[in-house]
Amino acid sequence: MKQEERYIQPQNTREALLLIQKLFNSYRNAPLTQELLSYHNNLIFRLGSDIHDAAVKEGQQTQLEDLSNLSAAMRRWTTIRLSGRPFNFKLRHFKLVSDQTPKFKRRVHKIHQSGSHRASRH
Repeated sequence: MKQEERYIQPQNTREALLLIQKLFNSYRNAPLTQELLSYHNNLIFRLGSDIHDAAVKEGQQTQLEDLSNLSAAMRRWTTIRLSGRPFNFKLRHFKLVSDQTPKFKRRVHKIHQSGSHRASRH
């Protein structure tokens, strides 16, 4: 494998933001180590430098807002985890969403009709 094929290179700012959001959601509940903290700080630095410059160059205001939301959420993760508390959020659409929402079980059964009409019994 060539060295340049080893890393993922996003084509635009949107892809970069989605990739960082996916990475953050994968390690948000991992045990806090110095290596993870330095990796996380590197991602925040990249958001503020390279990706911010690319977003300004593209000139889309929504991406700049998403970028600021994402970096603020990642900084909040750092303060919460360094204080020793659990982080009960995940990133969705570049905003923090609570993990503590209730989950409802649902049983689906077929109605005696043609087609795939289904009803749910809660």
